Amino acid sequence: MTFVDSHCHLNYPGLNEDTEGVLSRMQAAGVKQALNICTTLEEADQVLALANAHPFLLASVGVHPDNLGVREPTVDDLVSRAGNKKVIAIGETGLDYYRREGDGKTDDFGWQQSRFRTHIRAARTLGKPIIVHTREAATDTLRIMKEEGASVVGGVMHCFTETVDVAKAAIEMGFLISLSGIVTFKNAKQVQQVAVEIPLEHLMIETDAPFLAPAPHRGKVNEPAYVVHVAQKIAELKQLPIEEIARVTSANFCRFAAGALGAQH
Repeated sequence: MTFVDSHCHLNYPGLNEDTEGVLSRMQAAGVKQALNICTTLEEADQVLALANAHPFLLASVGVHPDNLGVREPTVDDLVSRAGNKKVIAIGETGLDYYRREGDGKTDDFGWQQSRFRTHIRAARTLGKPIIVHTREAATDTLRIMKEEGASVVGGVMHCFTETVDVAKAAIEMGFLISLSGIVTFKNAKQVQQVAVEIPLEHLMIETDAPFLAPAPHRGKVNEPAYVVHVAQKIAELKQLPIEEIARVTSANFCRFAAGALGAQH
């Protein structure tokens, strides 16, 4: 029985001080593969270097939606950095209205929306899937995905915390729904409902390490080995063997990595 961590940040503090230990524990836990996520152009080389150094690591290229004071990506920036075969996706990108900082103007998120569109256009140019982060911005996220034709390449709604209806709308556009350690939190009823109602063939699992450690490690530094706890909780909620959760979510990741998720219309 093997698992895949579809979203982690191995170069972040908390993990990068002990890379070999983190990767050793990941392999010992049966986590056969992990996708190391890029959140700024400045860190892209480091993210890719980690993936190139380890056969079981893959990489993405992108700029997180609420990162301010970093280099703003162009389509050409993203396309040029995503040429390496280890780069399987564009992102993480999307919209995050939670902090409401904008670009210095309260509630002005036009810059985020423009950045999101740039990522979708790069993904379409490359034919690679998109990693979408959305927080308190589901309506605008789905609207921009539709307007920019994100369904052509598909992708994943990572660390999903929205409603079942939002999940279904994303699935209609060829996107997978990825659940993190949040699904193990006692008060995460909405996420748990998604886990129950969304068919397994549309789900992936992730840690978002070093953040959001699942129970029983909540409050500690998260790491890829802990994705097993996410799978265990989904198995409990769906009343399925954990072996089935491992098999199907890993197969879903393989489809995602192959870039074969565009909506079938």
